[in-house]
Amino acid sequence: MKFFRLFVTCVLVWSSAFAQSENLAEKSAQARDMMAAGKFTEAAVIYRELIRQVPDNPGLLLNLRMALQMAGDDRGSIPHLQAAAKFDPKLAPAWLFLGNAYLHLGRTAPAIDALRTVLRLQPDHQSARTLLAGVLLSLDRATEAAAQYRKLTEADSANSAAWYGLGRSYESLAVREFSALNQLGQDSAFWLILTAEAKLRDQQLSSAFYLYRRALEKAPNMHGLHAALAGIYRQTEHPEWAAIEEEKERQLAPLNCSTQKLECAWNDARYEVLLAPTTTMNSSESHFWAARTCNQLALQAFVRLEKLPPSSEQHEVKAQILNRQKRYSEAANEWKAALNFSPDNPEFLEQLAINLKLSQDYAAALPLFQKLLQKHSTSAELNYLVGDTLLDLQRPEDAIPYLERSLQHSPKSLPTHKSLARANLAIGEDAAAIPHLKLALPTDHDGSLHFQLAQAYRATGQPELGTRLLADYQRMQASRAAESQSTQEELQITPP
Repeated sequence: MKFFRLFVTCVLVWSSAFAQSENLAEKSAQARDMMAAGKFTEAAVIYRELIRQVPDNPGLLLNLRMALQMAGDDRGSIPHLQAAAKFDPKLAPAWLFLGNAYLHLGRTAPAIDALRTVLRLQPDHQSARTLLAGVLLSLDRATEAAAQYRKLTEADSANSAAWYGLGRSYESLAVREFSALNQLGQDSAFWLILTAEAKLRDQQLSSAFYLYRRALEKAPNMHGLHAALAGIYRQTEHPEWAAIEEEKERQLAPLNCSTQKLECAWNDARYEVLLAPTTTMNSSESHFWAARTCNQLALQAFVRLEKLPPSSEQHEVKAQILNRQKRYSEAANEWKAALNFSPDNPEFLEQLAINLKLSQDYAAALPLFQKLLQKHSTSAELNYLVGDTLLDLQRPEDAIPYLERSLQHSPKSLPTHKSLARANLAIGEDAAAIPHLKLALPTDHDGSLHFQLAQAYRATGQPELGTRLLADYQRMQASRAAESQSTQEELQITPP
């Protein structure tokens, strides 16, 4: 809605260009008044009549497109926009509205073409560039999206949405580079370092310490690893151990930039050098440095964002960080703050509800999920979230219809089968729970579903099946206990 308000005035100006008679001028004014009053369907009727009288006027075609779009008829507006653009291929507003209409209909390829046409005609058109950057990022064309967001930040350094989009683009590129590194083989020093850095960003210090130690075993001469361990030691209040690692870092031989070109480029912040090799190379080293660079560029974008006046984008970044750190109640507060800037944003509302649920504030989460479901009644995800939250509130009978409806739209959803099994067990319907428990067994990491299925078999007169599952449950429990003990030992922060 905001996007189109920006252009209502300039589009409606076209009406005066064709008002060659008193009758046409009167109708033009009437249509303009209808638009101002929010009577878009009525305005469209008048514009259609005017077009019949002045069929080749691109301004009238744009006005009709505006009325139809505001009335919710994007599909009906497209032929008129196409006609306006054909009549005058340099008419940038026609291409802009055409691109936006295609986006609303999910037709991304023609939308991109239309928006690129706008930018060829008007390279400084920030609204078109913003739309183009957003659709490119949604299609995971992050390199192209980053280029568009970078131009937006260059044009307006106070553009919060552009800095946020730029950071997200680089995050997406970092994930892509890490995936490429992962395919070349896990457990390399490069893979261990990137994973350790991710753990460190999420304040999982013990896991990061363990990974850095393993990376150091594989790459003892790599710069920065001792320093990273020293940082963890200082955060965990072991300054004497940190000093030892810092001394080891100082004792490393200087970099040889003739052979260690990428590491030297990293130290000198020559990021264009670090990003270039992945276009011609497919090595663990090239993907490692590219991923590291993208993470750094994303961080720089978010730091710039943080320095700007308060915005929804600032709170989005904070909420996502807190969510990764499993600080769900604090993340929920950030989503609430984001909603103050954009009260009708459904993504913000859903994220708020999810974080309230994860923080076990089920009573607060439920009405939010229900509000979202009212607008998307066939959503498998929202039906599941409403049903599962009702189950959390000990309302299994109320939960079952939502969970069953979710499975109608997504019959292979294992979490939904698991929740529906829980609900049926809670009301004593063991036989109804069994098929859902069987389907959900691949998600059983602690043996609890095996135990529940065993109990259900026994309750329905199938003790032999129950006995076998109980044996599986006991083995899983023993294995889990051993793994937990081993993990605790590995993740201890020990001296150098």
